[in-house]
Amino acid sequence: MLGLSIWHLNAGQLGIGVGEFWTAILDGGNSTKEIIAREFRIPRMITALIAGGGLAVAGMIMQTLFNNPLAGPYVLGISSGSSLFVALCTMTGIPLLQSNLGVVGGAFIGALVFGGIILFFSFFIRSSVSLLLVGLMLGSFTGSLINILEATSAASELKSFAMWTMGSLQNVQFSDLTILLSIYLPSLFLLVLLVKPLNALLLGEQEAQQLGLNIKIVRISCIAVTALFTGLITAFCGPIAFVGLAVPNVSRLIFRTQNHRILLPANLLIGASFILFGDILIQLLERTVILPINVFTSLLGAPIVIFIILKRMK
Repeated sequence: MLGLSIWHLNAGQLGIGVGEFWTAILDGGNSTKEIIAREFRIPRMITALIAGGGLAVAGMIMQTLFNNPLAGPYVLGISSGSSLFVALCTMTGIPLLQSNLGVVGGAFIGALVFGGIILFFSFFIRSSVSLLLVGLMLGSFTGSLINILEATSAASELKSFAMWTMGSLQNVQFSDLTILLSIYLPSLFLLVLLVKPLNALLLGEQEAQQLGLNIKIVRISCIAVTALFTGLITAFCGPIAFVGLAVPNVSRLIFRTQNHRILLPANLLIGASFILFGDILIQLLERTVILPINVFTSLLGAPIVIFIILKRMK
């Protein structure tokens, strides 16, 4: 991953030396290369690490919680909540809400609101499968509301929303990294505390409960951490498909284990590398065609998911 990170920093058309990167970070240099390094390349690389690792571990949590390898961080309607709030921001015609800050804030608030709704239902719904169905229905409901907004919006507003749904790592500025890391790192710490309960859930909910595990608390904690990861990444990068669905399965295939003490760092590493590699290809192809990150993740992620489905059918 270190090699990919270095390659990513130098994947752009303008060559920047190591000294210029250090100057950009430590001294805030004002040359063209130092400004590009500080304001574009470093934030983009760190965002790729956060997006890939965060979505991968969120998918790992959901697949363990629901005992389903085809579950992902968006199955609970959290991403749909972000999309709905972004649609409200971009299609209201209010300049403040249509600003970059308004869209990012709307996406994060939407994820937290819908995460809160799922948490509310989790107090009353015992079955994880039933909770999964509630999330899917929330996603369908919000999709209908978004379609109504799209049908009544101007072409410019529709274009703005469509661009957001394609996903991008370029919207994060150097000053935004403080916000990203201040939420991402504590969420990782919470996830480390969930490793032992997640391993217990592999035995089944009834067996885990017999071992003294409080299933309701664990479920609430899992949903809360997933909402933080998904909401944070969706807010700054837009929805990024298939990472949370495909990477956890790839990690299990590579390491041949269900132990979350191994799967947690594995998913962080593979997820971050996956997004880094995809964004490197996007930058290398910029002279020919400009592609959103969702194109790469879908092109590689969809065949992986199909392979997993076919393997389970055997």
